[in-house]
Amino acid sequence: MRFSTLEQWLRWQEQLHPKEIELGLDRLRRVLDRMALTQPAPTVITVGGTNGKGSTVALLEAILRAGGYRAGVYSSPHLRRYNERVRVDGTEVSDQALCQAFQRVDEARQETSLTYFEFGTLAALEIFRQAMLDVVILEVGLGGRLDAVNAIDADLAIVTSIDLDHMDWLGPDRDSIGREKAGIMRSDRPGIFSGPHPPSGFLEHAPANPLYLLGRDFYWQRKAEKWQWQGLAGRLEDLPLPALVGEHQLNNAAGVIQGLRILADRLPVQHEHLLQGLQQVSLPGRFQRLLGPVERIFDVAHNPAAAQALAANLNTCPVSGTRRIVLAMLADKDAAAFVKPLLAHCDQWYLAGLTGTRGRSAEELAAAIGVLPGQVLSTTVAQAYQQALADSRPGDRILVTGSFHTVAEALAVAL
Repeated sequence: MRFSTLEQWLRWQEQLHPKEIELGLDRLRRVLDRMALTQPAPTVITVGGTNGKGSTVALLEAILRAGGYRAGVYSSPHLRRYNERVRVDGTEVSDQALCQAFQRVDEARQETSLTYFEFGTLAALEIFRQAMLDVVILEVGLGGRLDAVNAIDADLAIVTSIDLDHMDWLGPDRDSIGREKAGIMRSDRPGIFSGPHPPSGFLEHAPANPLYLLGRDFYWQRKAEKWQWQGLAGRLEDLPLPALVGEHQLNNAAGVIQGLRILADRLPVQHEHLLQGLQQVSLPGRFQRLLGPVERIFDVAHNPAAAQALAANLNTCPVSGTRRIVLAMLADKDAAAFVKPLLAHCDQWYLAGLTGTRGRSAEELAAAIGVLPGQVLSTTVAQAYQQALADSRPGDRILVTGSFHTVAEALAVAL
């Protein structure tokens, strides 16, 4: 074996390819064919979109596992451990399983250069094939059409939402981004759009047959602490609200129910298992609350649309004390637009830096946003979080947001 530890493998993969991100499928498909990984399970579901991908994947996994199915999940990025990216029957895979899969990918690739994400995608597919699963759920990493996950022809493709993010790679507007995300759909397989207002670029280029749209082919309506779903296949009344926080999660849940209805012939789910999955689903880093004298909330929101959803959640959770936000964002994010919905929810800002090729210092972040109330700059997220905690008193609240990296670094201190 080339390396003996997961850390060694991951460090090497980071340097293997000359570019951190290189969209395209030709190199990956060569290795995929050599490893015979084009069908990692009898049923494959691909989930793409700007926001809501992780929630949709988690909902699918929770409901299908409640129904007794062995499900594999590939998602990214991770929060605290790389192993979070690959789950088999609800359990993160071991270092040993990942190292063995990496070795098989390394042997099969021969002279083909792979990015970090491509290497990990192939390893996950290899693990899934070995596990003899009923269903595999694949989360698109970036975009859709040229993302590594799209090398697999999924039986069902779900696009959760289309908003402005990753514009350097995907295009300057929702139409351009929509065209890229439509690329995960196939002309001979069903597709779902579970977000509001699909842009024309998506509708014109989504080849799914048929294509189901929220608000046209399926609907949801909230009724106090319950909700109902309605689609072409009937109506479901008195559903429990998803355990994931926020009314926007009903978009994701409605799309998941539509997807399960489509796949009912091959993956039938009983009503009680649907209810169980909705109530038991969990996803770290999505409005994750640690209650105590000082409430702490961790949310991986990192684009303006996600910030608006975060602000809506904060509206439902007022506090009497001082509201503090620890913020760090990657350099390619629109920090000023991200902050705007959160201004009414913060009394004091703690800006921090992120390292890496896409990192941005606290000073650069402050320059991009402008002067904020009570602004404090720190070199690292850990320092900013600890300073915010030291400044807080019972009844105060700290929100940590802006990036997966931001939440990961703060959780490493908080937990």
